[in-house]
Amino acid sequence: MRWMHVLHISILLLCAWKSIAGKDYYDVLQLPKGASDSQLKRSYRKLALQYHPDKVQGSEEEKQAAQKRFAEISHAYEVLSDSEKRRIYDRYGEEGLKQHDQGGGGGGAADIFSQFFGGGGFPGFGGFGGMGEEEETTPKGHDVHVELEVTLNDLYLGHQYKVTRDKPVAKPTPGKRKCNCKNKVVTRQLGPGMFQQFTQQECGECPNVKFERETESLSVAVEPGMVDGQEIVFFEEGEPLLDGEPGDLKFHVKTRPHQSFERDRSDLKYNLTISLLDALVGFSTEFEHLDGHKVKLEASAVTIPGQVFKVVKEGMPLFDHPDRSGDLYVAITVAFPKKLTEGQKDQMRKQFKGIHDEL
Repeated sequence: MRWMHVLHISILLLCAWKSIAGKDYYDVLQLPKGASDSQLKRSYRKLALQYHPDKVQGSEEEKQAAQKRFAEISHAYEVLSDSEKRRIYDRYGEEGLKQHDQGGGGGGAADIFSQFFGGGGFPGFGGFGGMGEEEETTPKGHDVHVELEVTLNDLYLGHQYKVTRDKPVAKPTPGKRKCNCKNKVVTRQLGPGMFQQFTQQECGECPNVKFERETESLSVAVEPGMVDGQEIVFFEEGEPLLDGEPGDLKFHVKTRPHQSFERDRSDLKYNLTISLLDALVGFSTEFEHLDGHKVKLEASAVTIPGQVFKVVKEGMPLFDHPDRSGDLYVAITVAFPKKLTEGQKDQMRKQFKGIHDEL
């Protein structure tokens, strides 16, 4: 009855729109609004595997809940992975997306866009009066750039940072103001064969507004394998602009120095100190990695100060390939004794003389 199972999942997927009404698609996929395509794919892959009906064990009620969650995840990914649908959803929400999916029949798709652009149309998608060019000239506020200090541990494991910021928000205030001002070229005939062109400004009237500071919290997702300087973008969360679009908020990753590990692209470096005795006779030891697991290192021969051991696949995860990792390079430092007694010196001379004679 495998086909019945597939049919059941298909029905759930078809009903997904209704099931996630009121839910934010980014929240469903556990992502910030400015998530990149690669973040989107990774999150979907992880969640889809986690809630796939074939993977879930438990009661019938738990399986049905997982099927519903799987349908929600699949629908959210279907929308956000489509650049056109995502753009509409980011601007106008579910209602705009529904109007878009209905197509142009009966003016449904154009109606909601006419509320924003005054003439109806899909900006940037052609048709409906060529609104694409209008969209390209829309003024935009300044981008806000923030340096986000993160630990090497968080870049190894991934982490959600809670960031609090003051954001200017437009609030209505009494009165009217000139808005949506545009320059228009006017041609006037001065006489037979004589014309004059001049520019005049045309403005509409809008409700008056003022900017007030409001505090809001953002969840900034630092993913495993991110590198210094990498941007995490929250679209339209930058400086607002009257009669225009807000800029973007851009977090720039900066790694704090680690007391034990040093990063070199996808590789890690670690300095291990051993005793003089261990350097001569061999050693077996372990140390703690960034996520707490133990890395074992051993040598049976003489270890030279500065010698480097390579531990395969114990480096940093690769951002674009989370299933792959770099390597770990362990450099050896030998702790020599600060001083020896005369008796210890004599004993060492005898011991090393015997070794030297054997060589």
